[in-house]
Amino acid sequence: MGKKLSGKDLIKLGFPKNNSINITLGQINRYHKRKKKEQVLIEAKKVLLHPENYQGDGVWGKIAESLLDPVVVKKQELKTVRAPFQIYGENEIEEQAKYQLYDALKLPISVAGALMPDAHAGYGLPIGGVLATKNAVIPYGVGVDIGCSMCLTIYPIPVSYLKGKKHQLANMLSEHTKFGMRETHQVKHDHDIFERDEFKNIPLVKRLKDKAYKQLGTSGGGNHFVEFGSVSITDPTNEWGLKPGQYIGILSHSGSRGLGANIAKHYTYLATKQCPLPKHVQHLAWLDLNTHD
Repeated sequence: MGKKLSGKDLIKLGFPKNNSINITLGQINRYHKRKKKEQVLIEAKKVLLHPENYQGDGVWGKIAESLLDPVVVKKQELKTVRAPFQIYGENEIEEQAKYQLYDALKLPISVAGALMPDAHAGYGLPIGGVLATKNAVIPYGVGVDIGCSMCLTIYPIPVSYLKGKKHQLANMLSEHTKFGMRETHQVKHDHDIFERDEFKNIPLVKRLKDKAYKQLGTSGGGNHFVEFGSVSITDPTNEWGLKPGQYIGILSHSGSRGLGANIAKHYTYLATKQCPLPKHVQHLAWLDLNTHD
């Protein structure tokens, strides 16, 4: 940015002597380092004169917010009473996962919670945990694996096929599925998701677009898997309209890979700045839905 922009430059421009100056300098240093100082000052002046026109903008939106409706940062305390909750399959769930939920239920924004039978300890909330919050999003509550899910496809093929064609089925899986951090498909597939505005307007997501494109259609490492097996349908009124019997199924568990982890990390950092919490629950910091972030 040639000569470095300073707080004095912004005050000269007419910026109020408050936190909006720090926020503006932070955003410009992060996203407009390569722009000429004069150009940045022209754009900053436009935002100063009409901040309402820049609400929701990926770079200038946070600056507009600091001029129109500054975020009030205050130390948050945990409540002494937990929000109501349910635990399904309690005897099978590890204690650490329960304690993670109990902490989360004491957040001032928590309304209700639950643990599913497969729950186990996670980064913020337990995996297999559910937390309802009031007008807030906890980045580590959403988790690092956005859209992490199980998918079962049932084929109208007799189970005996598994025995005779096991080798072929295993080859199909190894040729068409990719795991781990660096495995990607030779031929890249495209998807409408890359046309979404977030990939154009949010600087962080824009930077992650190439990574997301390379990892599209891959399953990640850790506990992600894909396998063939037999599916037993016993209920005559099942939701798929299948006759009771044994079928071949393919079950996969996949997540969002590096895209989700980077988004969670970035927004957790922003949340901890806006919402200081006691140290042992700081990773459960949240963003108010009415704020720019």
